[in-house]
Amino acid sequence: MGRPIRLGMVGGGNDAFIGAVHRIAARIDGRFQLVAGALSSTAEKAQASGAAIGLNPDRTYDDFKAMAIREARLKDGIEAVAIVTPNHVHYAAAREFLKRGIHVICDKPLTSTMADAKKLEKAVAQSDALFVLTHNYTGYPMMRQARQMVADGALGNLRVVQVEYAQDWLTQAEDFKQAEWRTDPARSGLGGSTGDIGTHAFNLAGFVTGLTVDSLCADLQAFVPGRQLDDNAHVMLRYEGGARGMLWCSQVAPGNENGLGLRVYGDKGGIEWRQENPNRLWFTPYGAPKQLLTRGGKGAMDVAERVTRIPAGHPEGYLEGFATIYREAADAIEAHRDGHDVPADVTYPTIADGMAGMRFVEACVRSSKRDGAWVKLGS
Repeated sequence: MGRPIRLGMVGGGNDAFIGAVHRIAARIDGRFQLVAGALSSTAEKAQASGAAIGLNPDRTYDDFKAMAIREARLKDGIEAVAIVTPNHVHYAAAREFLKRGIHVICDKPLTSTMADAKKLEKAVAQSDALFVLTHNYTGYPMMRQARQMVADGALGNLRVVQVEYAQDWLTQAEDFKQAEWRTDPARSGLGGSTGDIGTHAFNLAGFVTGLTVDSLCADLQAFVPGRQLDDNAHVMLRYEGGARGMLWCSQVAPGNENGLGLRVYGDKGGIEWRQENPNRLWFTPYGAPKQLLTRGGKGAMDVAERVTRIPAGHPEGYLEGFATIYREAADAIEAHRDGHDVPADVTYPTIADGMAGMRFVEACVRSSKRDGAWVKLGS
């Protein structure tokens, strides 16, 4: 581990939940130092937000393009930037930094439109800089363990994948005031719950199982009158190789706060995991008693221990899992800085994961408009 990586941020100003999360995650392991930001789309709020978190006024910018241009010229300019804006800004912001060789750590989903996603994919391919997408739930130690168990054949040939992500915060019409851009097609994109949380569920299922979805059928609803994007979705999945899956995402399910859960079953056993109790992974070998595997406990594998920070019984959760993505990004950036290949054990979501998520949302919308017809995921 070398000196902290100089980090900038686009978006994430005062009162922005996810911006604060990114800043905490970047600090946890001491691998990044936030030195610059264009924290809001308005100059007044950008300056106020920069002052609130202690940024130097000379490194607090009114817009991301001015920030990219100046920081790229500074001797001690930023080496990486976190983009934590609404979805429709992701492409334009990422492009400005990528073309100047500044590494990008971008919130999900990738963009608001498939057209922008394809342009961003091209920009990443043309840049020497790294691109990291913050599908943060892949950073949990027990999800790393689950992935390794599947790869090692502990579950045998996979048959069934069930993943859900349920919340209740958009249950009523008056909750529009909380949603703002997330329920606006111009800023969020084609998907509501499918884009916001469905992409997380889709990504996590693929991360753990290693399976690729061939086709899906989806039934999307906007239960709240006047809502333009889906707030609930039921999706059936057909995986390459024959496995089958079900994905449910909802933001109108009272009693659910952040109910991300995953179940995977093969011909030799099954696993179960819940994000709200992330330090536990249940494993049931077929014909044997159910086993409780815990983060840092007996039976924890090396891949889980690698991203475990404290002993068993001391809860690690959302912020630490998010910090793991930043730590993996730091390892990759430092290797790149030193002219080395990214270490083989460094794992983080990439532009390919972002494109897969965009294809998932697009296919869900297309299928639902055709009354739940089976559709292939685009390429």
